[in-house]
Amino acid sequence: MANEHPGKSKVAAGLSCGALWTIAKGIQKGEIVLCPSGQGNYYIGEVIDNYSYKPSNILPHRRQVKWHANTIERTSMSDALRNSTGSIGTVSDITKYADEIETLIGGIKPTTIISTDISVENASEFALEKHLEDFLIKNWKQTELGLNYDIYEEDGELVGQQYPSDTGPIDILAISKDKKTILVVELKKGRVSDNVVGQIQRYMGYVLEELAEENQTVKGIIIALEDDLRIKRALSVTRNIEFYRYQINFKLFKP
Repeated sequence: MANEHPGKSKVAAGLSCGALWTIAKGIQKGEIVLCPSGQGNYYIGEVIDNYSYKPSNILPHRRQVKWHANTIERTSMSDALRNSTGSIGTVSDITKYADEIETLIGGIKPTTIISTDISVENASEFALEKHLEDFLIKNWKQTELGLNYDIYEEDGELVGQQYPSDTGPIDILAISKDKKTILVVELKKGRVSDNVVGQIQRYMGYVLEELAEENQTVKGIIIALEDDLRIKRALSVTRNIEFYRYQINFKLFKP
């Protein structure tokens, strides 16, 4: 692929491979997908078959989808959902907007609303940090990380949130302002500590092998609500991954 498109970067190749992996393996039968019509609305479909390869077709990598008659108007979406579905040529996981999508669809319930992930220890933290991810992206320049890193971009478009890899989407992918270091940021999201450490190491391995240029290094950061002894013990023998805590401040006052 790189030889056929010499003008494209490793990031562009990574996005294409990640999108292909999601379509082939990541999407499950029975899940609901949204597809832009190009005219300001989205078709609604249910995946009804496994991946198939049709070499004689223009788009050889395929999943069979049952398309529904009704559509979703882009103007009826919240800003957050609209931004998450607006990336051209990418596949985005919008499960966290399941409640809104269910309302917009009008009775067709996505199967991905219910999580059966056994690695999630704390469901409340999982839900909270789903919103924290969006907050970090929107307020990146005001955070400590934003002083030295920028969210990954490709062709002028932010692609660093839920960046696709061959082992799952990376929460946040950033690059240092001097372009020498690629940063992988993973929120704990209530998961088992050992799972989080293993996951970020896999993501960093992917970035090192598939995205990083010869003069670039890869670092990682795990963000969690509470101090985590198990994560700290694991990271004590790892030089390129750091641990951050976040705090939530809420004030109610009468003007």
